[in-house]
Amino acid sequence: MDQNIRVDISRAKSSAVTPDHGISTQELNDISHRVAELHKVLAQERADGVYGFYDLYQQRNVIEDVQNTAADFLERGYDNLVILGIGGSALGARALATALLPPHYNLTTRRARHGHPRLFVMDNIDPITFRQMMRLCAPGKTLYNVISKSGGTAETMAQLMIVMQAIEKKVGEDSIRDHVVVTTNPRGEDAPKSLLHPVADKYGLKEFTIPLNVGGRFSVFSPVGLFPAAMLGMDIEGLIEGCAVMDERCSHSDMETNPAYLRAAVHYLADTLKDKKISVFMPYADSLADVADWYRQLWAESLGKRYTYGGDEVFAGQTPVKALGATDQHSQIQLYREGPNDKLINIIEVRRFDRSLRIPDTLSELTELDYLRNKSMNRLMTAELKGTMDALKTSHRPTIRVQLPVVNAHTVAQLLYMLEVETAMAGRLYNINAFDQPGVEEGKQIARAIMGGNG
Repeated sequence: MDQNIRVDISRAKSSAVTPDHGISTQELNDISHRVAELHKVLAQERADGVYGFYDLYQQRNVIEDVQNTAADFLERGYDNLVILGIGGSALGARALATALLPPHYNLTTRRARHGHPRLFVMDNIDPITFRQMMRLCAPGKTLYNVISKSGGTAETMAQLMIVMQAIEKKVGEDSIRDHVVVTTNPRGEDAPKSLLHPVADKYGLKEFTIPLNVGGRFSVFSPVGLFPAAMLGMDIEGLIEGCAVMDERCSHSDMETNPAYLRAAVHYLADTLKDKKISVFMPYADSLADVADWYRQLWAESLGKRYTYGGDEVFAGQTPVKALGATDQHSQIQLYREGPNDKLINIIEVRRFDRSLRIPDTLSELTELDYLRNKSMNRLMTAELKGTMDALKTSHRPTIRVQLPVVNAHTVAQLLYMLEVETAMAGRLYNINAFDQPGVEEGKQIARAIMGGNG
């Protein structure tokens, strides 16, 4: 079975949704030369090690360390894995877990989980939520993975302080090394020191590193995402193979063969020429719902920039919006069809679900339901997707369709890797730095000052 994901832009073209709202063949041809030139820039930056996300899947020594460490901890029989992190330190692991673990995973038995722990991703500092997690997860049966490149993330460090006190109280200080794993900046003269380094030193904690040239939102294939994946029994080799397949497809400068560049060009043209200021990401599968959350951060934080590389003020970037089919046909599609035509809609389709569910021949007194009898829920989902796409076309709303043959480690890795490369190319098309986030820092400094720190 062919496991390559496919990208179809036919319904984002002017021939499908009128020249005012769709991209013409000529517009795509015109930008193809620029994409080819920018490909050379990105390829050179990759070769020079400016951005490291491209090659994370090739770091076999890191991957083997992740797998061996996870195997060691799994032998100790933890009931829970708790991730302490925010933003890119949490969204990737959550996206993988939702996609690749069974629905309602935490409610299944330990036997059904094949001995793997439950997962709790603590990516916020709501005190009610965090207190409840602490009550549900006994420190003596929990492994905490604290993730912060700098160790200076206020939210994450506050969480860690609470956890450390609980471990000391319930298990003892000497056992902290058995319950906390650190993922942070590497050590070295050229690396910024992390506040997690002295913590790891004091308690002898296992320490994973995030390469300095990999930002949090691009870190899903580093230990940030792979260690939790290994702890939860996901197919690590499948993830690596999926990355390799998409990397090969993205090595071409031609948009016809490079799905990431094609999507980047369509998004850029839709924004700058057709006034599509919003990018909607709408998977038709519950398993991909958190990929939409991950995409929101990737697209927003990477492309929402005030200045170009040359210092010109541009206020660039589309606003990413998450939706879920068929659920949001009943909440958002009304706006998308009849509201402002300012959106490019990404429909993510799963061609074959792992299971089929038959709709029974019951409620026979309701003849209005005859069209559903003895059909499958799978077929209904497909009909809902196609109906939505046709309705959007009728309303002249541009749509990109991404098809996954199935949802597994191989295809999900392809999807995430493609979106990362797409974002890198989109940043170059906008002529902005897609790998920094200066707009985030000021708010952090103000919050630190309010709490009595240096800000």
